[in-house]
Amino acid sequence: MTVLGTRALNRATLARQLLLDRSDLPVLDAVAHLGGLQAQEPQEPFVGLWSRLRAFDPAVLSDLLVGRSVVRTHLMRRTVHLLTAADTLAWRARHDAMLRQRVLGTYRRELDGVDLEELAAAGREVLADDEPRTMSEIARALSDRWPAPGPRPLGEVVVAALVPMAQLPPRGLWRTRGGARYLPLPSWLGQDISPPSPDASDPVGQQLVRRYLAAFGPAASADLRAWCGLAGLPAAVAAVRGELVAFRDERGRELLDLPDAPRPDPDVPAPVRFLPAFDNAILGYHDRGRIVDDAHRGLSVAGTRVVLVDGRVSATWTATADTVVVTPLRGLSGAERDAVAEQGQALASFLSDGDSDRVRIDAPSG
Repeated sequence: MTVLGTRALNRATLARQLLLDRSDLPVLDAVAHLGGLQAQEPQEPFVGLWSRLRAFDPAVLSDLLVGRSVVRTHLMRRTVHLLTAADTLAWRARHDAMLRQRVLGTYRRELDGVDLEELAAAGREVLADDEPRTMSEIARALSDRWPAPGPRPLGEVVVAALVPMAQLPPRGLWRTRGGARYLPLPSWLGQDISPPSPDASDPVGQQLVRRYLAAFGPAASADLRAWCGLAGLPAAVAAVRGELVAFRDERGRELLDLPDAPRPDPDVPAPVRFLPAFDNAILGYHDRGRIVDDAHRGLSVAGTRVVLVDGRVSATWTATADTVVVTPLRGLSGAERDAVAEQGQALASFLSDGDSDRVRIDAPSG
């Protein structure tokens, strides 16, 4: 079985994630290809798409949110993601059990003794008037009947697990601040969620496997699980295995992939790319060594924005009112520093709508 080294996996990841060459895909198609974008920080998907698409216009993504073709919702790993409406409706039921388990993992003591089916029904009744509400407002409406859990556990289990919800605009629109207000997904999208399939081969899981490999492969089952939060999808993987090709990484793990997906030469140059907080190019794997050194792995879950140099996490970045500030994690060569500065200037211009292209590169941290 062919062994793929770390650099080969890195280049494959960059190609699948549209980070090796910026893509001409329409914004909606890019969101679909990526299997959604992590979006608990509302402005971060705009940077993620700017780094992946040529001539990205943030107004297009805002229009897709307002037009309900794209939706913000709790899904993979119980975190807020930006997904196409079609994927949300197709995938939500498959994530129900995981979402409940993860909320209960946080609030098991507070929710002990609460009948979750009764709570879900009551939550739907509160929201039946199609009036958008915050999590706190939903919790207050239910607290007379369930006073013991407290507002945060009560609101979160309803919003993030029991009742499939959309986070409504203006939250998530470009340069717009807005608190999280919710409506049930069928109300917001005008369509019912696809029901769970009784098919033991897990057809929705099969779709998730294929879509994951298209955007993240080659990858192990543990990587798939890390991306979606589901328990490895063994029946789905077994059902599609005949369609796939297999490799091994340097640790001996089996990696599965779509046969015709891009696996570039490991020596293909990788351009500098600025990634937003919680980008799935990093979080979408259990073994993140293909893109980030173990010493810096914690950055990916701390919400730190990072810079890829030669395809690897090599700096962090922040933005002030008019300046992108880069802090290298290692010494940069002169050519690398110039490339970081060039991309940083372009990012500063994007973030400021052309008012500033200032970038500052500080001394390496540590």
